[in-house]
Amino acid sequence: MNVVVLSGGGGGARFARGVYDVVGPGELTVIGNVGDDLEFLGLHVSPDLDSLLYTLAGLLDEGRRWGRAGETWNALAAAGEWGGETWFRLGDRDLGLHLVRSEALRSGRSLAEVTAELVRRAGVSARIVPATNDRLRTHVLTETGRVSFQEWFVGRGHEDEVVAIEYEGAEAASPAPGVVEAIEEADAVLLAPSNPFLSIGPIVAVPGIRTALERRTVRCVAVSPLIGGAAVTGPLARMLSRMSGGTAPRQVAGCYTGLIDALVIDEADVPAEADVPLVVDSTLMADRAAERRVAEVALEAACA
Repeated sequence: MNVVVLSGGGGGARFARGVYDVVGPGELTVIGNVGDDLEFLGLHVSPDLDSLLYTLAGLLDEGRRWGRAGETWNALAAAGEWGGETWFRLGDRDLGLHLVRSEALRSGRSLAEVTAELVRRAGVSARIVPATNDRLRTHVLTETGRVSFQEWFVGRGHEDEVVAIEYEGAEAASPAPGVVEAIEEADAVLLAPSNPFLSIGPIVAVPGIRTALERRTVRCVAVSPLIGGAAVTGPLARMLSRMSGGTAPRQVAGCYTGLIDALVIDEADVPAEADVPLVVDSTLMADRAAERRVAEVALEAACA
């Protein structure tokens, strides 16, 4: 079975790990969000791609749920002593990856090529592919102005209320090599329980990816990132309330109009209605077993 997952980091990466545990070696392709990418201290950082890599490779700090396990922060502290910015937390082990990626990109290799090499070195048997090799950046429009995603999310602690989202560069971006082919050859397509605006939105904003999803011949199933109308982490509930008028399954499904055939929701969100069929189960991914269970529910719905 060939399975494609569209994902950001965080909960999306843990869902991807659940799928990774369920399907066979080489049967999973994860298309990762690059709208969160940034240049920091001269390095190209791809937070969502890195979260996917660390999670699938068993390198994730499970306590923080981001970054590498056993991390230290000496280099960042030293940079701060010399007047460098420190608001974006880059650990010492994490810096090693960013150094290698940045050097490879400067030498002319694409983000997809570099990511594939990192996946190979990590011993992961799934494919992790950036949505695009082109520059695509998410910007948040707030009542006080337009800011980059990371400045808003990390720098400001995502406290500003969001008015709208912009995906700079998306319209001119082309899917990375292999992305469209993976969707066309998939037996099932899944949208991870990631933020529809901030994680999945930048991926499907690439015209070639959206077209491939709209033309697919297999089922596409999304997993809601909300439980009881609230986000497990992050600002999604506030965003949905302001931008879509509520936090019910109908509003989540509305983010994916024309792209999905069903939505998996948590038991805490019933009774509910939406414009697509709803699949009800427990969706809290508290441990590895729960990740596998949610993945199995989504796959069953996609193969129905």
